[in-house]
Amino acid sequence: MTEQDSKPDNATLEGYEVLLCVTGGIACHKAADLASRLVQAGASVTVAMTESAAKFVTPLTFAALTGRAAFTTMWRDGRSHDPAHIALTDAADLMIVAPATANILGKLAVGIADDLVSTLALSAAGACEILLAPAMNSRMWQAPAVRENVEKLRARGAHFVGPNEGRLACGTIGPGRMAEPDEILAAAIDLLRAAPAGP
Repeated sequence: MTEQDSKPDNATLEGYEVLLCVTGGIACHKAADLASRLVQAGASVTVAMTESAAKFVTPLTFAALTGRAAFTTMWRDGRSHDPAHIALTDAADLMIVAPATANILGKLAVGIADDLVSTLALSAAGACEILLAPAMNSRMWQAPAVRENVEKLRARGAHFVGPNEGRLACGTIGPGRMAEPDEILAAAIDLLRAAPAGP
């Protein structure tokens, strides 16, 4: 192991590649804060977004925060196919899905790949660690189908941070609030420092 590959306890995230995947939910604004914090910690961050996520926060916002274009589709110029899902996960040391909606958790649990983010998650298997930050209504988080999907994903090696209890977008108070950006950053640092940075 070279000095560059090894990260001492007090190191920044310099040299690490993080793939931040953003799905549709009101917690998208926290994902923008998380992207900024990851960059400030020294990580190189690439953002991939679902179509619904782009309705909450624009790709331009993430591009400005990371210094890289945000990916929203597997189609280059709307016409030709671009296998970015393989290149992006090959390069990544860690994939973070924040917010991780009930929809994306269900897709990952059964292997559906019908958009950029779900396809990235499948191609990440065996390539990098996956950290999921769930965010949804309390009843959805407690629904048997969602609980089963979470357990399936845990059993396959996916890591979770949150959700927390608090006031939700629907006005109710309970579990389902996405973990705060500093909590997700701390979990990401723990996972990244547990293994050497990629080539």
